[in-house]
Amino acid sequence: MDLKSEKDILKVINEDDWMMGILTTAKSLNLPDWWVCAGFVRSKIWDILHGYSERTPMPDIDVIYFDDTNKNETEEKKLERKLNNIHPNVPWSVKNEARMHLANKIPSYSSSVDAISKFPETATSLGLKLDERDALTLAAPHGVKDVLNLEVKPTDYFKEDKERVAIYEERIAKKRWKSNWDKIKVQHIKSY
Repeated sequence: MDLKSEKDILKVINEDDWMMGILTTAKSLNLPDWWVCAGFVRSKIWDILHGYSERTPMPDIDVIYFDDTNKNETEEKKLERKLNNIHPNVPWSVKNEARMHLANKIPSYSSSVDAISKFPETATSLGLKLDERDALTLAAPHGVKDVLNLEVKPTDYFKEDKERVAIYEERIAKKRWKSNWDKIKVQHIKSY
């Protein structure tokens, strides 16, 4: 199948019972400003563009939310346990983006989509959720062009300073995406 637009992405995900089940489960937590993001979305797109009939295994399913009223990491672990009780074979990872700026040593985020916009790669800066009517919604602060063109590029935020450039390059080396998706093109950042 050929993917050319955000509409195409939403269509194939709507038709994926497993992904829709993950989204329905995440929605059941009733979290503020929640999204299932990053590799959950990117991997599906790249698998289709590589013609794979089997889903590429994911190390985790990232569920994010934004709650200024409770920034305690233990709350995230409780939420992971709730998700594990519903779907025990899913590697859930839950993070409150209202506190993640501390872990990332950067200024605070204003929302979950703001956090997604500051992920290292444009192709990973994607999130999905079900709205109040259960319609699938895609957040793509950098658009979908790079992920559809199989291009791994740094977000502007990760081009801004030497430390973030190093983080981006380390992630590219560690993730080894080309071993799963050989058609991707990785843009490296020239060091300072």
